[in-house]
Amino acid sequence: MLNENIRIRRESKGLSQEELAIKLNVVRQTISKWERGLSVPDSDMLISISEALEIPVSTLLGENIIAPKADDLKAISAKLEVINSQLAQRKTTRRRILHWLFIALCVVIAAIFGILLAFESPYLGWNYSDSETAVLGTAVHSFEWLFVRAAPIILIGAIIGIFLTRKKE
Repeated sequence: MLNENIRIRRESKGLSQEELAIKLNVVRQTISKWERGLSVPDSDMLISISEALEIPVSTLLGENIIAPKADDLKAISAKLEVINSQLAQRKTTRRRILHWLFIALCVVIAAIFGILLAFESPYLGWNYSDSETAVLGTAVHSFEWLFVRAAPIILIGAIIGIFLTRKKE
């Protein structure tokens, strides 16, 4: 039972006897003897084997491990294919949402520029001796100053984003 469990788990992990021997710091012939049932590893080595094969010691010593069958692999492949298609669909949806967010950002920036041009900075003619008007005028002026300097950079980034997220056929 132990000998078959070591062999089946080693093969399922894709390890050769030589590779497992290197991980355990033993010679390949030792692995071969264990797998043929000619010798048994000691308790410390069982722990090392379980760590190398990523399996509990109780499973190594207990019931037989069933080697995966071709039908099982086909079922797993089918499940992975479904998962991959779902992930691809999710990626496409995210890309589409991002694309439309970039377009909306460009429209919002253009609208704000249009509003600023239409009003021609009316706050510059306000009476700044009134404290409420002065605070509001300063806030509007700060927004306009910041927007006029940052918006072109953001607009260029959004346009680049639109081109990078467009549907490629």
